[in-house]
Amino acid sequence: MNEEPAHPRHELDEIIHSPVRLSIVAILAAAGETDFKFLKDTVEVSDSLLSKHVSTLEAAGYVKVVKGYTGKRPSTWYSLTDLGRQRFGQYKEALGRILGDEAADPPAPAARPPGG
Repeated sequence: MNEEPAHPRHELDEIIHSPVRLSIVAILAAAGETDFKFLKDTVEVSDSLLSKHVSTLEAAGYVKVVKGYTGKRPSTWYSLTDLGRQRFGQYKEALGRILGDEAADPPAPAARPPGG
């Protein structure tokens, strides 16, 4: 029996899929490493919301968090782990398949039976 391939939406990583977490991961993928203030201002969220979402990404092993000091001021820096980069790449590939040429021309719906 030849099964049809699953829809690529099943490949979207639920951890990344949240709009805030997707924004965080995309920024870290582009920026490399960034501090809390830059990330918060760029994503346009509150301190507590950013902390909550970063904690989820960190617990999944996608984001590395480094706390230290810039001069005498406490500072927190974020970067993607190798796993985070890999999963973000897979997420983008799945999203590309959803939005790609195949999605632009979906199969025609089944015709209604006569008299239906």
